[in-house]
Amino acid sequence: MGIEQQKKDMPRRVEYRGEIERLQRDTLEGLELVVGALDRSLEALAHHDIELADLVVADDDQIDGRYLQIHQGVLSLLARQTPVAADLRLLAALLHVIRNMERMGDQCVNISKLIPVTGHEPTTDPEILRMVEEMGLAVREIVRQAMKALEQQDPAMAFDLAERDQRVNQLNRSIFRRALEVGGDTDLREWAMTMTLVGRCLERVGDNAVDIGEQIAFVSTGVFREFADASQSERGDPSRG
Repeated sequence: MGIEQQKKDMPRRVEYRGEIERLQRDTLEGLELVVGALDRSLEALAHHDIELADLVVADDDQIDGRYLQIHQGVLSLLARQTPVAADLRLLAALLHVIRNMERMGDQCVNISKLIPVTGHEPTTDPEILRMVEEMGLAVREIVRQAMKALEQQDPAMAFDLAERDQRVNQLNRSIFRRALEVGGDTDLREWAMTMTLVGRCLERVGDNAVDIGEQIAFVSTGVFREFADASQSERGDPSRG
């Protein structure tokens, strides 16, 4: 390729790199929306704030819109350019990342929709509340770490997500066991079982973050491998589709 041709191609190359960086930045901003939805859904749960829960449901359109925006942007770039190697892996990974992003937003909506189900002033169990709060904070940190790993394309940080997700899985099981142990009060039992559904939603958010980590490792190493985490059991369980 001659020098003159290289000069002509330079602006297109700069534009191409800028588009890839913008898509990655938009994805990180979409994950930031998920963190915000998670924070609000957990706050609504802690304070039994039905109005705040309704806002989480309404604001999910923003996450869905970001998903469509990035999805269309990736497909458009693939159609107009011929990315290879690391760029192609990154664009393919972003399609998976935004799918998990959208699913995490849906889980926040599911948590918020469960809040009115428990009644106006539900009877609660302090131990279950403590575990749900701990689980929510742990999931939030996992999502944050997934974002940082994506931004830095750090495979070590991505691999660590599965290890950190084990605590989330343990808490989910503990919430379920505690729900079976609570006293004979019918209202308390109903509330406790609803909290097991909240725990499952949080567990899935953690699993989605781990799946994002798998994509980051793929971008960095060129080899795809599933991490050993609870999301594998979810894939094998049709009832958790």
